[in-house]
Amino acid sequence: MKSLVPFPSSSSSVHSRLLLSFSQYKCLSSASSSSSSIGEIAGVPVRSSDSVEANPASEPQNSIKIQTFQNPFADNTRLSQIYVVDTLLSHINDPLAALEYFRSVEKQPGFVREIGDSFFVLLHILVSSRDHHGAARNLLNNYLSGDSAPSGVVLVDRLINCSERFGFGLKPRVFDYLLNGYVKARRYKDAEDCFYLLVSRGITPHVRILNNFLSSLIRSNMIDEARGLFRDIVRKKQTYDCATVYMMMCSALREDKVEEAQKYFMDAKISGIKLDLPVYCTAVRAACMKLESNVACGLLNEMKERGWVPSEGTFTHVICTCVKQRNMMEALRLKDEMINSGHSMNVVVATSLMKGYYQQGNLRSSLALFDKIVEDGVAPNKVTYAVLIEGCCIDRNMVKAKELYMQMKSAGIPPTVYIVNSLIRGYLQAQLTDEAMMLFDEAVKDGMANVFTYNNLISWFCEGGRVDDACRIWDKMIDQGVEPTVVSYNTMIMGNCRKGNVDVALELLSEMTERNLKANVFTYSILVDGYFKKGETERAIGLFDHMVSLGIAPTDVTFNTVISGLCKVGQTTVAKARMEKFVSMGFIPICMTYNSLIDGFVKEGDMNTALAVYREMCEAGLFPDVVTYTTLIDGFCKRQNIDVALKMHNEMRAKGIQMDITAYNVLIDAFCKRGDMKRAYELFDEILEVGLSPNTAVYNTMIGGFRGLFNMEAALDLYKRMKNEGIQCDLATYTTLIDGLLKVGNILLASDLYQEMLAKDILPDVVTFSVLVRGLCNKGQLKNARKILEEMLKKSITPNVLIYNTLIAGYFREGNLQEAFRLHDEMLDRGLAPDDTTYDILVSGKFKENSSPLGALSV
Repeated sequence: MKSLVPFPSSSSSVHSRLLLSFSQYKCLSSASSSSSSIGEIAGVPVRSSDSVEANPASEPQNSIKIQTFQNPFADNTRLSQIYVVDTLLSHINDPLAALEYFRSVEKQPGFVREIGDSFFVLLHILVSSRDHHGAARNLLNNYLSGDSAPSGVVLVDRLINCSERFGFGLKPRVFDYLLNGYVKARRYKDAEDCFYLLVSRGITPHVRILNNFLSSLIRSNMIDEARGLFRDIVRKKQTYDCATVYMMMCSALREDKVEEAQKYFMDAKISGIKLDLPVYCTAVRAACMKLESNVACGLLNEMKERGWVPSEGTFTHVICTCVKQRNMMEALRLKDEMINSGHSMNVVVATSLMKGYYQQGNLRSSLALFDKIVEDGVAPNKVTYAVLIEGCCIDRNMVKAKELYMQMKSAGIPPTVYIVNSLIRGYLQAQLTDEAMMLFDEAVKDGMANVFTYNNLISWFCEGGRVDDACRIWDKMIDQGVEPTVVSYNTMIMGNCRKGNVDVALELLSEMTERNLKANVFTYSILVDGYFKKGETERAIGLFDHMVSLGIAPTDVTFNTVISGLCKVGQTTVAKARMEKFVSMGFIPICMTYNSLIDGFVKEGDMNTALAVYREMCEAGLFPDVVTYTTLIDGFCKRQNIDVALKMHNEMRAKGIQMDITAYNVLIDAFCKRGDMKRAYELFDEILEVGLSPNTAVYNTMIGGFRGLFNMEAALDLYKRMKNEGIQCDLATYTTLIDGLLKVGNILLASDLYQEMLAKDILPDVVTFSVLVRGLCNKGQLKNARKILEEMLKKSITPNVLIYNTLIAGYFREGNLQEAFRLHDEMLDRGLAPDDTTYDILVSGKFKENSSPLGALSV
């Protein structure tokens, strides 16, 4: 080891630095005087440059060295720093000696630990030697990790000042170590201040140091701070590289800020920064997160052009994205490219492709791919099984779904509740309720069933009108300690409202509140609709207003529910006023809204207002649909204004609106009621020409039209045609035919059709019985007509006034006044009020022949 020399060399450069340093501190010595020498003040035999030159050997070196180590510092600390600095400078070309000297000085009891020029001088000396960069870095790191280190601004200023006073120059490396030291000590604010001060002084931190700073901020979850620092790096034109871009892109994706990540990539690309494979892979991942498969594929092509082989993970991302976008052709092409690039088929890609296949309705290919990967040794996981089981359930292939379920369990893969829920939904949709319940009970027993499991069954039973079964599932859910959700309550509320149990639904709403579950707009919309359907308009409106008062914003569905509900109960004018109020609340009426108003006014017989609403709708820029025109055509037809109805029909065609079956039936019915069966048949044939198929309602309308003309031959031909084409004959079909046949006196065929109807389990209603009684009475078959009445009473079907009037009139015609008056008394006993026809019969024996039992029959 070299000996430590306590004095500086006599070289002019070093000596001048010493004088410069001393001159800044000279005035601070309390012991100085005009006659005092530097040595007297410092307590060491330091001489001026003149005395050194005059008597260079006046003091032996050994004696000076002994004095230095025995008492290297005087009472004045600042001058002691000068002494240490002077000694360090004497070893400017020997960093190791300077470091050893500084360490020995640090151990002296008189040395003040506060950082001084000696520390900065030592740093500059150490960084001047490649072999001592580590020592300089460790010196700074140790110092900055302590509590006494000053702020970044102070240290940078002092370090720059020292380098300028002692002629070291601004060496970027020492400032890099300083910045990095603050980062390592996690003093990020000081590091930030250090960075900005260095840049302002024209000192550019090394890109590796900046990257480490950014990385530390990101690892500390200070992503906003990292983002701001990077912006300033770019703005101040500081150098950054692909590693910087990679870090910033990853940090943005970590927060799902995909567009920000893509901007980092594009800005770097435009700036000419040389980007590497990891950056491109991250850009591909960002594109996939936005489901931009075209962008991702373009990046893959760029990677191939650069001679890079995308990683298996990158291929996987893009393939899965293509599948999500239903682009199976591209997904399969990329799968082949991945394998040709040396990668193997992995379970993620295989699972994604299986899902893609069954989404295309190609479950067979999904199952074939499953068999292939198993054969190739790729082990399917629970996600694979979940995807395939779900595909089988969607395809209603419940046999294969159960087979896969058992295969998964045999492979030691425990089924997840997601898979169990998929199977239960599949069984329910396949109408296999017993199998669904067995699996449900098993899931409950195993403690696997969650709220979604229960909700699946509750929803299924409620939609099927089986509210009692839904209640049993609900009770089991509560017993098992599974907390119902808002969805659970909404489903039960909807089920009860559909059954007319609105009060029960309201109790469920109160129960929600007790459980601290907040009812949402769907909850209130269901209840409002329920009250409207029950005819309790005031309660429906009151509940809607209560919802608004709670600050729950109505949706368009809610607004339309209120408007439609008011129209259906004959308050269309109120509904129109409400709509205008809703518009001020931000509601934008749609075609369905106006259709409700038009239908309401049509049913109220106010065709002028209905047309006014139609014009308002058109002026609002909305296009009337087939429902709009059908409603108006029906209104005009029912008011015998067939010409206007046909005009509306022509307007439909001019606007390119295709008529549906309902629209055709409205016009056919109008011509049938006018007895114009030729025009009716033309429209009937037109239905077939435009590619539609007449349904039961259309056939019933045509049959009713011919029945009205007593043309039962044509009516029966249509009936036979219905049967040949597989069109279902309903109660209206048989009732109309029986009525017509009885009117033309064909009692035998009418009786055959009645028996056929019963054989099909089509039960007669009061209208059918009225037709039978009327027809038999008119043909003098009073005994058989009376049997019809007795059959009604056995079936607990209350006869109507028309039936009693028909029988009373029949007995009057036969002169059996006693039975006629007995039937009158029976009618009163059953709570039926006689009408004018009844009294006409009893007083004068006359019966209005134009009264018809089919008046209430819809055909």
